[in-house]
Amino acid sequence: MAPKTRARASKRPAGSGKDEDGDTAGGKRKAAAPVESAKTPQGSDGAQFCHWLMKSEPESRLENGIDVKFGIEELKALPDQTGCWDGVRNYQARNFMRQMKNGQLAFFYHSNCKEPGIAGIMKIVKEAYVDHTQFDKKDVHFDANSKPDNPKWSMVDVQYQRMLKRFLPLSELKKYQQHHGSKGGPLKDMALFTRARLSVQPLTPEEFDFVRSLEEKEPL
Repeated sequence: MAPKTRARASKRPAGSGKDEDGDTAGGKRKAAAPVESAKTPQGSDGAQFCHWLMKSEPESRLENGIDVKFGIEELKALPDQTGCWDGVRNYQARNFMRQMKNGQLAFFYHSNCKEPGIAGIMKIVKEAYVDHTQFDKKDVHFDANSKPDNPKWSMVDVQYQRMLKRFLPLSELKKYQQHHGSKGGPLKDMALFTRARLSVQPLTPEEFDFVRSLEEKEPL
């Protein structure tokens, strides 16, 4: 029998994979719980974040006997191409998810694989609610310190939108970021490089638009 595969967004039908920051993502659904109110997150220059980059693993890797593989093709294959992005166990990444709003777009980033990079675009379709995997002792994301009356972890629902016209590898994005860092440009402070270990990262509109424009250009 094949190992049980954890869909990162249930990565279950609306999420699991684990990122290099130790941050992980995903049923019986539980009703959404109230989440902390939050202002739209801002960068150091006051720029507002309304786009996101979210990482998951597209290649098989067993964790406690469970395959945590969840790439964009797995999201695309779910009913209504929608799933819950569960399993995030990093406070800053969780807080970013709690600030997401319905309709905002996010890049689906393939991480911890032979060629990491951005594969496609998804949309936030349900704002933050309680991540049920924290209470499931059989789940790789179980957290014994989290209690139902005071849950520590949240998740959002995401829906596949489209593949990029071409895969944007991390190596290419890094070249642009290095150039922008020395000459100026929208990627100079991109969290993918300044907060690389976070599995959920904010993007300014300028960062998002520039990265998306690269799908129309020839690879560097």
